[in-house]
Amino acid sequence: MQGPVHPQVRTFASWIRKWGKLQLALFCQLLLLVFGVIVSSGLELVLRNQIDFSLLGGATLLALTIGPVLISCLFYLVLHLDAALSYLVDSAHQERLLNEGMQDNIRQLNFEIEERKKAFQAKRRAIDELRKEIAERKKTQVELEEQSLLIRSIVDSSPDLFYYRDETGRFASCNKMFEVIMGKSADELIGRYPADIYTDDSAQAAILTEYELHMQPSELTLDVEFVRDDGQILWFEMRKVPFYDRHNRYIGLLGFGRDITSRKLAEQALEKAYQDKGKFIATLSHELRTPLNGIVGLSRRLLESKLTKQQNGWANTIFSSAETLGNIFNDIIDLDKIDRRDLDIVYQSIGIKQFISDIANFAELLCQQKGLKFVLSCSGELDGYLQLDPTRLRQVLWNLLNNAVKFTSTGSISLNCELNTAGQQLRFVIQDTGIGIAEREQERIFDMYYKSDDGRRLSIIGSGIGLSVSRALVEAMQGSISVTSAVGEGSQFCVLLPTKHQPQQEQQAISCPELTILLIEDVPLNAEIAIGLLEQRGHSVIHADTGEDAIALLETEDEIDLVLLDMQLPDMSGEQIARYIRNEPHLSSLPIVVLSANVRKAEEQLEGLQIEGALAKPINTAKLDLALARLFSPSAVRLLQPKPEPQSNAQLMLDTATLNDYIHSLGKDAMKRSAQLFAQLLPGYINRMMETAVQRQQKEFQEAAHKLKGAAASVGLLWVQQQAKRLEQEPLSGQGLETQLVDFHLKTEQHLAALTDFIEQA
Repeated sequence: MQGPVHPQVRTFASWIRKWGKLQLALFCQLLLLVFGVIVSSGLELVLRNQIDFSLLGGATLLALTIGPVLISCLFYLVLHLDAALSYLVDSAHQERLLNEGMQDNIRQLNFEIEERKKAFQAKRRAIDELRKEIAERKKTQVELEEQSLLIRSIVDSSPDLFYYRDETGRFASCNKMFEVIMGKSADELIGRYPADIYTDDSAQAAILTEYELHMQPSELTLDVEFVRDDGQILWFEMRKVPFYDRHNRYIGLLGFGRDITSRKLAEQALEKAYQDKGKFIATLSHELRTPLNGIVGLSRRLLESKLTKQQNGWANTIFSSAETLGNIFNDIIDLDKIDRRDLDIVYQSIGIKQFISDIANFAELLCQQKGLKFVLSCSGELDGYLQLDPTRLRQVLWNLLNNAVKFTSTGSISLNCELNTAGQQLRFVIQDTGIGIAEREQERIFDMYYKSDDGRRLSIIGSGIGLSVSRALVEAMQGSISVTSAVGEGSQFCVLLPTKHQPQQEQQAISCPELTILLIEDVPLNAEIAIGLLEQRGHSVIHADTGEDAIALLETEDEIDLVLLDMQLPDMSGEQIARYIRNEPHLSSLPIVVLSANVRKAEEQLEGLQIEGALAKPINTAKLDLALARLFSPSAVRLLQPKPEPQSNAQLMLDTATLNDYIHSLGKDAMKRSAQLFAQLLPGYINRMMETAVQRQQKEFQEAAHKLKGAAASVGLLWVQQQAKRLEQEPLSGQGLETQLVDFHLKTEQHLAALTDFIEQA
C-alpha cells in the first residue's frame, strides 16, 4: 500500500503548500458540505423517496461542525506524513551518498594500503642496499687505508725524494728521504713556504729551484747539485710536475728527485777517460804524422821526377795512400764525428778511370803479398769525370779490400765497377773466396766493435770499427752498403753511390806574389817538405825550429809577409807565439796561418785571437795554394768561386742543418720538449746576466753567457749562440749593456718562436 499512497500524499501535501492551509481547508470544507448534502439527499430519496430538509440541515450542521476537525487532522497527518516521507527520501539519499563515499574511501584506503606496502617494501630494499653500501664503503675505506699505508710505506722507503706543494706554494706532503735531504721533519715542513725555511744560497734551495719563480704550465726536469753538511756532493735528477684538478685548475706541484750521483760520477769518469783518450790519440797521431809527412813529401817529389808509367802509378798510389791516411788520422782524433754524423764530405770532380786504377794498384799489391789473384772489371762510360769525395770513397774501398784479403787464404779477390749513366749511380762490388759470414751475423757485421763469437773466427770476423766507419761514410755520401755471404764460399760487399758527370775542370793557377814566409816548425822532415813546397812556388822561406828563435826573427826581420805556425814546439806553444804577435803593435797585422794535425783543436786553443787560417798536416798543396791566394790575391779567388746564394731569415736565425739532423735522429716531440725547456731556462739566464752586469762581475757574467751559448747551441738557435758568444768575450766596461740585454731577450724570444715554427713544419 505504500506504493500508491506515497505519491497521493506527496501530491496532496504539495497542494497544501501551494494553495495554503486556509484556502484549501475552506475548499475541502465546501466539498465536505456538498458531499454531505448530496449523500444525505441521496439516502433520503432512496429510503423515503423524499428529502427531509431538517435532516439535511442536521447533516449540514454536522458537516460544518466535524469538517474543520477532520480537515485539520487530515492536513496535519498529510503534512507530517509528507515530512516523514521527505525525511525518509533524504535519509535514503544521504545513506546512498554515504555508502558511495564510504566505498570511495574504502577503495582509496585499499590503494593507500597497497602503496604503503610497496613503499614499505621499497624502503626495506633501500635499507638493505644502504646496509650493503655502508658495508662496501667500510670495506673500501679499510682497503684505502691499507693501500694508503702501503703507498706511504713504499714512498717513505723509496730512495728517491718526493714532495707535494699546494697551489699557494706551501708544503703539503713529503717522504722520509725528502726529510733527510732537507734536514727537517715533516711537521716542520708541512704548511710552510720554502722561503720561510731556507735561504736562497742554502744547499736545500738547489732542490727547490723554482720556489721563487712562478711554476710553468709544463713538466720540468733538471739535474741539480746538492752539497751535504759533511761536504759530500750529491746529484739529483729533479722532476717538477704541475698538478691539475678535473676542471684543469692548477692545485699544486709534485716534485720527484732521484739520486744520480753514481751516474754523474760515471759520466765524469767517462768524460775524463774520453778526454784522456782524445789526448792520447792526438799525441799518437802527431807522432805518426812525422813519418807520414816524409812519405807524402818524398812521394810528391818522386812524382815530379822522371818515372816510367808503372813507377808513376806506384808512386801515385803511395802518395794517395799517405794523403788518405792523413785524413783518416783527422777522423781518429775526432771520433765523435761518426756518432754525431758530422763527417765532412767534400765533393770534387775526379777522373774515375784514374781513381779506379789507383785502387786496383793498391789491391793488386795486397793480393800479391798473400798469393791471391786480383780481378778488375769495369762497365759503363768511365772515361769522364764524376762528382765524388775521393778520400772517403777510397777509405771505404780500401777497408773492404783489406778485409777481403785478410779473410781469404786461397783463391781470388775481384773488384767490379759499374757506372749507370742513366740512373746516375756508381756501383762497386768487392768479392772474395774467403771463409764467408754466417747469415745470423750479416745484420750485425756493420755494428761498432762487433766480433764473431763462434770460436773459429773469433779474432777475424768484425774489424772493430772498420765496417762501421765504412757504413757511416757511405751513408754520409747518400749511398748504401750491403753484404751477401755464405760460410765457406766467400763474401760480396756492394757499395752503391749517387753521382753525376762533371765536365773536366782545367786547373787554373791562382797567381800569388812572391812572399817572405816565416816557417815555425820543430820537426826537420816536416820543415824540409814545407820549404820545398813553398820554394817551388817562388816564395822565400825563413825557418825557425823553436819559439825563441821565431821571436828573435820576428824582432829582426822586417820583410816577413806571413807566419806559418806549428802549434807544438819544444819550448813554447803556438798559442803563446800567436799572442806575442798580436800584442806587439808593429806585428799585430801580420797574417798567421796555423799548421796542426788537429785543426779544430787548434782553433779552439786560439779562440779569441785573430788568425787568418789553419792547415792540416801533412800539408795539402791545393789547400796551401788556396790559403795563400785568399790572403794575397783575393780578387783572383773570387773569380773562381761561385756567388753564394742569399741566406733566408731562418738560416740566419737557426742552425737548420743541426736541427734537421736532431729532428731526424730524436724526433719532433723530443725537439719540442728541448725548445720548451730552453724557454723555461731563458729568463733565469737573462736575469743572471743582468744582475752580474749591474754589479760588474765579469767572471760570473761570462759564465752565465757561456751557459746561454751552450743551451742555444743545443737547440739550434744560431743567432742567439753567436750573440751570447760575443757577450761572453766582451768586457763589462761598455755603457748601455742593460738595454742591450733587454733587447737581446726580446729578440731571443722571437727566434724561439721561429724555432717552434720550424720544428712544427719539419
